[in-house]
Amino acid sequence: MADISTRYQSAFPKIGIRPAIDGRRKGIRESLEEQTMEMARSVARLFAENLRYPNGEPVECVIADTCIGGVAEAAACGEKFSREGVGVSITVTPCWCYGTETIDMDPSIPKAVWGFNGTERPGAVYLAAVLSGYAQKGLPAFGIYGNEVQDSGDTTIPNDVRDKLLGFARAGLVVALMKGKTYLSMGSVSMGIAGSIVNDAFFQDYLGMRTDYIDMSEFVRRMDQGIYDPAEYERALSWVKENCSEGADNNPPALQSTREQKDKDWETVVKMTLIARDLMIGNPRLDELGYGEEALGRNAIASGFQGQRAWTDHFPNGDFLEAMLNSSFDWNGIRAPYIVATENDSLNGAVMLFGNLLTNTAQIFADVRTFWSPDSVERVTGHRLSGHAENGILHLINSGPATLDGTGQQEQDGKPVMKSFWDISEEEAQKCLDATSWRPASLEYFRGGGYSSDYLTRGGMPMTMSRINLVKGIGPVLQIAEGYSVDLPEHVHDTLDKRTDPTWPTTWFAPTLTGSGAFRTVYDVMDNWGANHGSISYGHIGADLITLASMLRIPVNMHNVPAERIFRPRAWSLFGTDNPESADYRACTNFGPLYN
Repeated sequence: MADISTRYQSAFPKIGIRPAIDGRRKGIRESLEEQTMEMARSVARLFAENLRYPNGEPVECVIADTCIGGVAEAAACGEKFSREGVGVSITVTPCWCYGTETIDMDPSIPKAVWGFNGTERPGAVYLAAVLSGYAQKGLPAFGIYGNEVQDSGDTTIPNDVRDKLLGFARAGLVVALMKGKTYLSMGSVSMGIAGSIVNDAFFQDYLGMRTDYIDMSEFVRRMDQGIYDPAEYERALSWVKENCSEGADNNPPALQSTREQKDKDWETVVKMTLIARDLMIGNPRLDELGYGEEALGRNAIASGFQGQRAWTDHFPNGDFLEAMLNSSFDWNGIRAPYIVATENDSLNGAVMLFGNLLTNTAQIFADVRTFWSPDSVERVTGHRLSGHAENGILHLINSGPATLDGTGQQEQDGKPVMKSFWDISEEEAQKCLDATSWRPASLEYFRGGGYSSDYLTRGGMPMTMSRINLVKGIGPVLQIAEGYSVDLPEHVHDTLDKRTDPTWPTTWFAPTLTGSGAFRTVYDVMDNWGANHGSISYGHIGADLITLASMLRIPVNMHNVPAERIFRPRAWSLFGTDNPESADYRACTNFGPLYN
């Protein structure tokens, strides 16, 4: 049976910690050895206690064997980091050190420096000097400097330093986790959607990933030749019949499929789900069945399914496939979600991957379908929006790829949340299933039939919507909108929902407004959104997305993250401080893609 143990072909990347020190002997270095090494150990403890890999295990740290006082020890540290699989680097010091002699020279590893704010030794002076060196050498690094002065014997990590260390490490691990992995394009371009024109250069140069491709006829071959685990298929089909409630058929009676055809569609969509997963990560059972090549998979950390229309005009749609794989549970129990982009929108798949790796939670894929102003809602329903929704709402809805975690049936302290899979209970997984109805597909859209998931996201969840767009002459740009899911009175939801296709999952989303730019009004958010799709993550993760984007050299063209939460490499300020958004573009253009 395929599970998370087969998802990664190599070990998870580790965080390397470099304790830098003043190399002068006969008193100076000796007096600083223990304090410097303790800084490194305290950072390692912080990460181990607060960060987890996608399988739920604590993040591992590697500390240099000795403090680094010059080029020889820097080289020895670099060799150890390479041997140990370090993907993120943090230098810590309480004192002056020799900047370019102790610098981390690996150009493809995200790097930061924590310079202890103490008066006994000039750690802040080293921090400024080494960051200047990093900028001069074209190796952007993040600078971390506490707001308050600490005593030399203080081994605690202040909250502001803690937040920056964790924010940097979360984003840095995403960079390292993506490197060397695959985006699997299952099919090609869907309905002329530009995002499903998979751009090899983007994935290679910015994310360090390769792209791989299969024609959707591979699904037909595997279904016809039985290239899937038959025992798992029988178990999955039985589980689906027990847990996936079939909803009302909205098709005109004359067009509705027969019961026999609907049952065959269930069999087909279950097989499609198994096959898509096996294509992504492989399945040892296939080797036992005589399919050694197919058993290997494609080392895909994310994928996309073309579906419309080359597939869906003849076969059942991919809605069940996408919704179940994007969820944190299936017939094999609770497990980490996969990342599968509907309509093979690889650019939305990329930000789904960002959100998933930052939070270890499932991601909602949705159309950014409609802006409903307060006046429009009142005109149509007689109801006046209030609370988070008082300035208007966005209707996020697509034909069924949204993760079932997005129902909001998981809870913490009585409030709806979307959890990491290791925190989800069996009861919560069942509630998500019970809150979802599987509606026979609209045959006007999907001539081949199939099933679409239908649910309503519970209100009150903090959420972040994001999207990458490619712009000729610039490259990728990222947009971010933090906000909240909102509840509407039942009759209001029904009235608005039935104006589009009511067989699809709905999230009512109210972005947080700033009063200026693209966030002056909710209408402006809709008007400035760069594509028809968005990825929605639980929590306000905009700051982490901005940090991650700067590491990858992807500028952010719109966001509503407060300035005090934004953390980019120190060199970004050298491109201007009055307009950080413009400086971001200039810095990303100057330094270029991380892997190019």
